[in-house]
Amino acid sequence: MRGTSPLRAVLIIVLALPLTGCLFRSHKVQQQYSTAPLKTASQEELINYINSQAAKVRSLQATVDIDTSVGGVKKGKITDYQQIRGYLLLRKPAMLRLIGLMPIVRNRAFDMVSDGQEFKLWIPPKNRFIVGKNNVELPNATPLEKIRPQQIYYALVIREIDPQNEMAVLEKDYETVTDAKGHKVEQPDYQIDVIRKRERGGWYLSRKIIFSRTDLLPHHQLEYNEDGDLVTDTRYDDYKNYNEINFPSQIEIWRPQEEYDITLTIVKLEVNPPLTDDKFVLAQPPGAEVLHLGQPPQQSGSAPQGTR
Repeated sequence: MRGTSPLRAVLIIVLALPLTGCLFRSHKVQQQYSTAPLKTASQEELINYINSQAAKVRSLQATVDIDTSVGGVKKGKITDYQQIRGYLLLRKPAMLRLIGLMPIVRNRAFDMVSDGQEFKLWIPPKNRFIVGKNNVELPNATPLEKIRPQQIYYALVIREIDPQNEMAVLEKDYETVTDAKGHKVEQPDYQIDVIRKRERGGWYLSRKIIFSRTDLLPHHQLEYNEDGDLVTDTRYDDYKNYNEINFPSQIEIWRPQEEYDITLTIVKLEVNPPLTDDKFVLAQPPGAEVLHLGQPPQQSGSAPQGTR
């Protein structure tokens, strides 16, 4: 009979040790999950909802309260600004105007408009009128001067999925929510990942549209650029029915690259009102300092062609 090898003897000893409780100790892992009743939907149903809602909304006219904060990890601090009242106009395919009023006195704090390509921004307290393309930044700009109307436009109305240039896939995941007792819990969600063709070839993740399983409405949208950077993080809350159209009454828009956050709270909303072209005309005020992004500053009072 062969003797027991040293290796086999060691294995026998190691396997026997857990029975004595010397090397291993177990403990319970508590994970809080939501107990809310959940609804189900297919990928096709979620995509149809996105496209049908986008088709229903042709224009918006709203009175809003605007809360703005600036800062984050890059700046090392966050500054919250006093809430102001505002007026919002939106008309497809790309027109947007947002007017903000100073607290108490209700004079204009800013007036911005865009046709989808070019934007104009009038800041009366600084007597400054800015004109430029939506994708051009102003060096050393203030947080207000960094805001572009199109960033708000695309966050407000979730765009339909373009079958010619985009494809969508369903992802099942979890989100952290607050339950009725104020506890942070994990809850299943649906995510529609929108993959888009690159201009220079190939594909990239363009958007993630996240649906809550409690109401099957989109409560979160993440937008990315072609390099994979998160450019806009929008949250939608407190949906209400406006003429048979579900629309959130609170929209929070976070721009992580610029580190500013805008929350629009709907005070009054009219869906699909008739909005004429003159509603989106912003003329250059006489005597204003004019800044054309990408061009040298002009002298006060000089009006370039097309701004009057």
